[in-house]
Amino acid sequence: MNTATEVFGSMVFSDSVMRARLPKDVFQQVQRSIKDGKRLDSSAASVVANAMKDWAIEKGATHFSHWFQPMTGITAEKHDSFISPVEGGRVIMEFSGKELIQGEPDASSFPSGGLRASFEARGYTAWDPTSYAFIKDNVLCIPTAFCSYGGEALDKKTPLLRSMQAINREGTRLIKLFGNTDVSSIKTTVGAEQEYFLIDKNLYEKRKDLMYTGRTLFGACPPKGQELDDHYFGTIKPRVQAFMKELDQELWKLGVLAKTEHNEAAPAQHELAPFFTTTNIAADHNQLTMELMQKIARKHDMVCLLHEKPFAGFNGSGKHNNWSITTNTGVNLLEPGETPSENAQFLLFLCAVIQAADDYQDMLRICVASASNDCRLGGNEAPPAIISIFIGDELEAILKAIETEEPYGSKEKELIKVGVHVLPKFPKDSTDRNRTSPLAFTGNKFEFRMLGSSASISGANVVLNTAVAESLRQYADYLEAADNFEEALHDLIKSVIKKHKRILFNGNGYDDAWVKEAAERGLSNYPTTADCVPHYLDKKNIELFERHKVYTETEIRARYEIKLDNYCKMLRIEALTMLNMSGKDILPAVSKYSKVLADAALAKRSLNLDIDTDFETGQVAKLSTLISKVAAETGILDHAVKVADDLSNTQEKAEYYRDKILPAMAKLRSFVDELEINTGADYWPYPSYGDLLFSVN
Repeated sequence: MNTATEVFGSMVFSDSVMRARLPKDVFQQVQRSIKDGKRLDSSAASVVANAMKDWAIEKGATHFSHWFQPMTGITAEKHDSFISPVEGGRVIMEFSGKELIQGEPDASSFPSGGLRASFEARGYTAWDPTSYAFIKDNVLCIPTAFCSYGGEALDKKTPLLRSMQAINREGTRLIKLFGNTDVSSIKTTVGAEQEYFLIDKNLYEKRKDLMYTGRTLFGACPPKGQELDDHYFGTIKPRVQAFMKELDQELWKLGVLAKTEHNEAAPAQHELAPFFTTTNIAADHNQLTMELMQKIARKHDMVCLLHEKPFAGFNGSGKHNNWSITTNTGVNLLEPGETPSENAQFLLFLCAVIQAADDYQDMLRICVASASNDCRLGGNEAPPAIISIFIGDELEAILKAIETEEPYGSKEKELIKVGVHVLPKFPKDSTDRNRTSPLAFTGNKFEFRMLGSSASISGANVVLNTAVAESLRQYADYLEAADNFEEALHDLIKSVIKKHKRILFNGNGYDDAWVKEAAERGLSNYPTTADCVPHYLDKKNIELFERHKVYTETEIRARYEIKLDNYCKMLRIEALTMLNMSGKDILPAVSKYSKVLADAALAKRSLNLDIDTDFETGQVAKLSTLISKVAAETGILDHAVKVADDLSNTQEKAEYYRDKILPAMAKLRSFVDELEINTGADYWPYPSYGDLLFSVN
């Protein structure tokens, strides 16, 4: 059996493969393109394409595809074979530089938010050389950006690449002011922890709600849930272990740095965590991870659920986005360091994140917003909708000492003067994690815990990169104009702490008192997607993305429309599924069970014996009452959906779904779940929560 070192990257057109197969000058051109964004000339692209084709064919590939990430949140691909006809009815295997650099898939049927009309079908894919090509299912996949005929970004990758350019530009300006003349670029890195559920495939196929929406719309909690904490980090079941083993092997072949796997808190819930890598590549790798999880699970007669809240009353699934900033010389700019200059540099970049989170609270909430993630936020280890930063007591005390210019620690210690004195040594793990914090500093990185398990990580990192780039831009402008760098630096850090300390919170984000305190601090609170997404169009947000050339206003407005439209469509599908399940399956099944109970009571009475029929008659009465309530609530929900269908304004429709349809769905569910508890198991039409959560062994 091949070892991890033997299989790792075996299906990737990596640096080592290119070095072996490309002429030295072409290889150097490709490296400049990867590291500095230099465009390949057409002759070099042709050489790369031919080498890539030969390598792929040797690995068994017959087709190639421009692999891209439209605004559906998943990936897309169109396969073209390498064959080209020649005389004599024969074919040869060809792949040109032009085919490598640019493709032309149909753009009309992807979400565009009005950027494209259905009759304007043309769209272009453009090779992203910073992310390596790979072979998947005998297809050479070439990571690409996706744009319209007019050049508007129609995908997740293009804005992410733009945001990485923005933080590189502004961060490099700032880092050079600290005398780091050897630094030519900075990049953000991400490790995206992926949570998911595994359930039995046969049971999944008996649940319409799971099949249509990815989550259970009905379901009474079983007697045992996750209250014993016996699943978390517990022994991995054989069937799941076999899945994880194959998943690791397939991910390693594609160069995905899958590292850690374990049982999560809820029954049937698990997690995979990778090593850190460049954000753009991390985004590609996470998309591959989700795709392979779902594909491989089915090979093991299971289904991988990536919905943020597939089971009410149990932990939901997030995607913890561990984000940091590093230089091309290998320095992590969020590492506190040991010398005064490193301390000051760390503090300034720390302040940049603090300011970014405070200035753009709304965008951090928007970038994780979806109908599915709204189900998860605010409980069971998921952070609340209120944005705050956890930095731990020790680091917060250091910042307070700088702000107030009072001694840190004991009275014998001197005042902290940024850039002059060495800060107290700050250990990497100086404090425990806060699992209720949306954005937590964890030693040398920030863990953004709000992102949902099914989402692309690109959107969240676009916001993080761009918002921090804006902080860095302001700092560079100020310090470049300063007469005395050290004094200006100290004053700058002090002023940022004073102005933005309201965003720092080390307490319990689930506490009701925090909601009140956050409001008093002036922090925003947007519980749902319908609440936060309109702020996409706030002037400050449009100016942010336009200033850093990440989005045009047109592209922002398109994403605003797509976010709200997707919210409405997802909730409409859920509402219609509930109507279908309750009307076609649940009510008939319960009525049948009620008849069985009634017939049993009549049979007992017909015997003219003194036999108690209280159970049967009592259950029939209870079920009849609940059936009437379910029927009534079904009618209310059905009417509400029809009203929503007549609304043409997307914002108005989203608010209607929030205010009318979601409450109607919740009320209908409460009665149906009570019906389940009171209906014989043999008559209930769907597998129960107990079946779904404890069936995989």
